[in-house]
Amino acid sequence: MNTDKKYHLIGIGGIGMSGIARLMRARGIAVSGSDAKRSAATDELASLGCGICIGHAAANVSGADEVIYSSAIRADNPEMAEAARRGIPVRRRAEALAQLMEDKKVITVSGAHGKTTTSSLVSHMLITAGLSPTVAVGGIFKNIGNNVYSGSGDYFVAEADESDGTFLCYHPTYSIITNIDREHLDYYHDFNALLDAFRRFMEQTEPKGCLFCCGQDPHLRKLLSTYKGRAVLYGFDEELEMRAASIRIKELSSEFDCFRRGEFLARFRLNLGGSHNVSNALAVVALGMEMGIGIGTIGKALESYQGAGRRLDVKLRTARWIVVDDYAHHPTEIRATLGALAQMECARRIIVFQPHRYTRTKLLLDEFGACFAQADKVIITDIYAASEAPIEGVKAELIVEAIRRNSPGMVVEYVPRDKLVDAVLAQVKPRDLVATLGAGDITRVSDEVAAQLSKRD
Repeated sequence: MNTDKKYHLIGIGGIGMSGIARLMRARGIAVSGSDAKRSAATDELASLGCGICIGHAAANVSGADEVIYSSAIRADNPEMAEAARRGIPVRRRAEALAQLMEDKKVITVSGAHGKTTTSSLVSHMLITAGLSPTVAVGGIFKNIGNNVYSGSGDYFVAEADESDGTFLCYHPTYSIITNIDREHLDYYHDFNALLDAFRRFMEQTEPKGCLFCCGQDPHLRKLLSTYKGRAVLYGFDEELEMRAASIRIKELSSEFDCFRRGEFLARFRLNLGGSHNVSNALAVVALGMEMGIGIGTIGKALESYQGAGRRLDVKLRTARWIVVDDYAHHPTEIRATLGALAQMECARRIIVFQPHRYTRTKLLLDEFGACFAQADKVIITDIYAASEAPIEGVKAELIVEAIRRNSPGMVVEYVPRDKLVDAVLAQVKPRDLVATLGAGDITRVSDEVAAQLSKRD
């Protein structure tokens, strides 16, 4: 990116866009931006010297040499229209991130689930190894208290989002793909189109680099059957190059023996629960070994990793109450999160779920009906639309009905979003675990419930 140019970011308050703005400011690049609402992110960016506009208006792009926009911004946005009228070049967020990577060795993490945890864990390993990477991930990486880190080293670690195809902007040296699932079909329309995008992404790994894929995923194994580059499969089966065995999970932590090509490496301790996170950790170990990072350093990184925001995030834990918040919004993620929570001692697991997007609710309704089996009680609230328009007939109550069909004895109800906090507080009893799940604003419910329950102690 050219330090002589001014860049205007539409949707600058979003976690991905605000991260790019921070990285640009760290390089001395002039940045302005707009967002619909003022937030902690916009206030922080203003303090870093970004020109911040609250609200979208054509005049906001005045003086910009290039415009960068997030996937949440619609084509009819007035700033997009004004940039087109003025002939100002317009780039997607991922294209801007790819520009910031140009002088680095790139490590990407993609996949339907586990991207943020895995990419932040990779980042922590490189920081622990003294490699000072530049980092851009999709959630708050708790060890640094941010989603970006501007390092001085040769590596750039990035979460590569497949949701809108923009992960094809990257050409990584090393790439981890955690899994492929029936997700983002509102964009791809067809699962085969999604598979083809992942195939092309695999092929963009540099010839001298390496691809790391979960060997438990049948879709990845099929794609790898025609892949010509170096690839490492990780997972739990004996034939895999990197595998975990003798796994012991205690509440939200775990430990496991790690084998590489059948040879014992070490017993690792991980500050995360759930078998899915053991799998994510295996990818990181495999990458570390490929890069020549020592076993002791890898082990230290796994044990000292503090997690990512909204990923099995414990908001309150006392002798009487447990409140956990998680980003899970796809049936596979919900199942994995509930599996991890099943390791925690409590009287009941009350799961509060906010569906995310009308299209996902419609396309995966049967899967949503079957993924809450490990809950004792489920509360479903209104669909968080994100950038979508409502779809006639698609509503939260459909998930309630689907759960009842799959689990006739399950206690499940619909509660409107504005009544959610009061409903949870009225029902929770001592020694209950309350978990809020979803990719929308459900985290605010978690915060309010935790604050009110802490007063009851």
